[in-house]
Amino acid sequence: MTEEETKTESEETPTEEVTKLLIDKPSDFKFHAAYLAYSETWEKINSPDIRTELNNILKALSKEEMGYSSFYRTLDEYRRHGSKHYEFSRERIETQRKRDWRKKRNKQERNSRHKGRH
Repeated sequence: MTEEETKTESEETPTEEVTKLLIDKPSDFKFHAAYLAYSETWEKINSPDIRTELNNILKALSKEEMGYSSFYRTLDEYRRHGSKHYEFSRERIETQRKRDWRKKRNKQERNSRHKGRH
């Protein structure tokens, strides 16, 4: 077999497992955030075809062939495939006044001091 024949055979085998790309750049905040979004989507999706597409869009972003807005737009399509109901999950932040927080903390400290004395 020649080198060309072995290359085409290995490329055509669909049983070859697609691997997750490890090209994170923690020093570049925008790219790091994009990589985290890619990574999260990768974990949710099991299809090798879609995983290959995810790899392609991350490679294009890393080579600056694609902008961040188009990256997220494309990634969003695959995020919707991964779950039946896609929603932007944001945890609710509960706030309270400083005075109320201090009262609650002081009460907890008083109770914890006297708990072990029975």
